[in-house]
Amino acid sequence: MIGTEWERWIQMPEEDANRTPASRRRKQQELTPLQRALALLVRREHSRKELARKLAERGIDREAASAAVDRLTADGWQSDARFAEMLVRTRLANSQGPVRIRAELGTHGLDRDAIEAAMAAFDGDWRQVARDLARRRFGPGFATDAAGLRKVADFLYRRGFDGETVRFVLQGSSPED
Repeated sequence: MIGTEWERWIQMPEEDANRTPASRRRKQQELTPLQRALALLVRREHSRKELARKLAERGIDREAASAAVDRLTADGWQSDARFAEMLVRTRLANSQGPVRIRAELGTHGLDRDAIEAAMAAFDGDWRQVARDLARRRFGPGFATDAAGLRKVADFLYRRGFDGETVRFVLQGSSPED
């Protein structure tokens, strides 16, 4: 028995000789496009566009990837609406504004209705989110001079808040607020 195992090891290509028997078995079992897509979805939500792109990066042809994504969508494993809501929640937790979140949702191939539905799922106040962010970053009385106001405004614009929200935050930036 030892001899036969040794002979198999000697005949293996070098890259396979360094692998454990379990990893060799995994390599032999090629996953179907559906299994690969499901493995990606188990880790986190993906949009249809993102899932198809990742499958293509893994060498799966466009038609097979599209069929796998269609099947997972039909079975309820993949949902662009669920992905959009998840993305809004996570970006909001990172204190990003609605302009930036909408732009990111657009890059994932979501249509305008799906984007608006996901944004409407947030029932908070973007002004309060921006004000809290500015206070955390710059302190309670965060701007008293023009340079400080400009610094706060630039920060909020970069985070994805619109002009109206930034003006609201800057107007309420007095120390007694």
